[in-house]
Amino acid sequence: MAEVGGAGFGALLRQLRLEASLTIEALAEASGVSVRGIGDLERGRRATPQRGTVAALANGLGLDEAARERLLAAARSGRNPRHGAVGVRAFPRGITDFVGRKVELAHLAALAGRAAVMHPVVVAVSGPPGAGKTTLALHAARGFAEHFPDGQLMLDLRGLDDSPPDTAELMLRVLKALGVADRDLAKAGPQGHPELYRQVLAERRCLLVLDNARDESQVRPLLPGAGAGMVVITSRRMLTGLESVHRLPIGELSPADAAAFLTALVGQERADADPVALAEVARRCAHLPLALRVAGNWLGTRTGWTVRRLADRLALEERRLDTLAAGDLRLSAAFDLSYRQLTPTAARLFRLLSLVDGPEVSAAGAAQLTGQPLFDAEDTLEELVETGLLGTDRDRYRLHDLLRLFARSRLHAEEPSENSEAARSTLHRWLLETAVVAGRWYEPDHGAPPATWQATVDLSTVELAGQWLQDEGDNWLAALRAAATAGDHTTVVEVTEALHWFSDQWVFWGHWPEVFRTAAHCAQALGDPLLEATHLNYHAWALLLCEGRHHDSLARAAQALAAAQRADHLPQQGWAHFYSAWALGLLGDHAAAADHNHESALLFEAAGDLHGTLQAMTSTAYNLLLADRHEESLAEDLRALAFLDQAGDRIEPHIADFARANLEMNIGRSHTCLKNWPEAADHLRAAVNLGRNSGNKGLESRALTRLGDALLAAGHRDEARDAFTRCVSLGTAADPSHLTEARERLSALGTLGAPPRTVPGSIARRATGTEYPSGPPEPRDPSAGSGG
Repeated sequence: MAEVGGAGFGALLRQLRLEASLTIEALAEASGVSVRGIGDLERGRRATPQRGTVAALANGLGLDEAARERLLAAARSGRNPRHGAVGVRAFPRGITDFVGRKVELAHLAALAGRAAVMHPVVVAVSGPPGAGKTTLALHAARGFAEHFPDGQLMLDLRGLDDSPPDTAELMLRVLKALGVADRDLAKAGPQGHPELYRQVLAERRCLLVLDNARDESQVRPLLPGAGAGMVVITSRRMLTGLESVHRLPIGELSPADAAAFLTALVGQERADADPVALAEVARRCAHLPLALRVAGNWLGTRTGWTVRRLADRLALEERRLDTLAAGDLRLSAAFDLSYRQLTPTAARLFRLLSLVDGPEVSAAGAAQLTGQPLFDAEDTLEELVETGLLGTDRDRYRLHDLLRLFARSRLHAEEPSENSEAARSTLHRWLLETAVVAGRWYEPDHGAPPATWQATVDLSTVELAGQWLQDEGDNWLAALRAAATAGDHTTVVEVTEALHWFSDQWVFWGHWPEVFRTAAHCAQALGDPLLEATHLNYHAWALLLCEGRHHDSLARAAQALAAAQRADHLPQQGWAHFYSAWALGLLGDHAAAADHNHESALLFEAAGDLHGTLQAMTSTAYNLLLADRHEESLAEDLRALAFLDQAGDRIEPHIADFARANLEMNIGRSHTCLKNWPEAADHLRAAVNLGRNSGNKGLESRALTRLGDALLAAGHRDEARDAFTRCVSLGTAADPSHLTEARERLSALGTLGAPPRTVPGSIARRATGTEYPSGPPEPRDPSAGSGG
């Protein structure tokens, strides 16, 4: 018999068959391997067979030991990547416009590298409909295919079909694709296919992409138990029940990647012609890959359309889902596939979530919508999370914008309008009632909820109450707007009254001017001059501090004073003078400010209002600081601290801490202006610590920039840089103007050879800015009551 040397398995098999004078049919009969199987092996159309098939062929050929070993060696060589890749590659056509997902791709590549030396690696890629799970899996798989020379296969599990393929069918498909002989399949029988499946995958380095999985039960039998292979599963569900799985959840693209994706689809020239419109299209597609592709394909086939034209079309919420359709790609159809998999309870909650005004909801809020007990609502929310229709973070649940539109369309189609309105009203009522209880934690004479109060949220501490008010801010604000629109003036006034002390803790939210303006209108509609004066004063505070509208605040305070005088209410008259003094001081009219401060002090003292008296004292000190009368300002600050100490627990603890922090800051500022650097730094550090310990990051940010300015003026650049860096690290919770100032200081420190010039006196004369006299003025009168 002639030497074959390094010939491949198919060539050797053909040579041995011809030397034995056997036809393919004769060898098939002698070996039990099918005619088609032998023909495919000889032509190299099938992967090299397993050892059992080789043995059967050797027996049919009547080979001696040497020839048998040569045939086995050729089979082993064929399975060794060093002797040429014979693995099967059965991936569908890829795409050339893949964008982003760098972190996810790197993670998958790292796992693929580990698969060569560890047990089989299984990765579950999950995400909402349209997130691009399949595209990511295939793009990644092509990148690390070299790790799996024995085969790279993709199976569509059709998990969202009414009748997805069963496990036996899927296993058989993999076994045939990997070249397992029909004789071996027949010999094992259907009951033996699972064991044969596991054996084949254990012996080979294969990559399986199991796309569109329905649930754990469909996937679990297909996972190998041994070998150096890898399985990438894609599913809209999180497949929480799978064990020993690496999880890779994906969501929308970043705005930059979404814009890049659209640019790749519509062309650079059209994208560059209107980048603002391109960003709008991306945003209205919720940065979701499928929606972006539909939008891009739409523009790609309508060359006469500008990007702006599509952006304007997508701006119409009621038509957006209909617009996002191109050929057989329909975004709403992708959403509907997941929606139809839900239980009736989950489907109803999904519809009702479109009634939530803000971007997020809690389990307690969802329970109000459905009427479920809290834990049942939480279980239903988690079902929506598991199916990819809802995102979650820190016990908050979020529908992205396109899914919200889809949920709203289902609500209108399937939910009676009276049921929807009842659910919305229940949610709004609960939000406003809870806001009152949470806000009163900060109110003098209130504090913790009464023992009789029953609720689905934990408001047992002032910190929890404040966190709830911030988490639900968009939602309770919408409920407040709805109450005002409905003419429920009493509720608006009651809620706002309960929140006015809390507003000092969350000054830079951005909506307080609207809240207090609305309450002032409602108070005027009720015809009660005391309520009118109270809420006009609140609005004066918001105009002054939140928007820096000094003249408008002054006018509002004058209206408040007139109403307070009609009501013959001394404390509200005192607050009106207080706000007038504050605004005038910032406008540079320090003499007039002093007159108003004097009037406010007399009125508060006559009314026995300790909180107001404290503020009048600190306002006087602040006005002196603005007027560059620093020694006098220091004396007034120290007098206010002494008053605070003497008042003791008659001042609410959180109010006392807040006032003390701001007094320390203003003392530090006066010392800065007097160039008393050590004293300035000590008091400003005290203010920073008090702000941090109280959790008020706005106050902390102001103290940090003041500390940085003092240290910089004293020549301590490194310490100043640290103070400004700490301010910047507070992020959006910081005072925006001081955040900007800290960034500017850091930029100057990093680029200039000498420290930026800081004129100490100018620090106290920032008449263009708006600051607290001693901090957010605990300005609203606690004795006025809730107005309810």
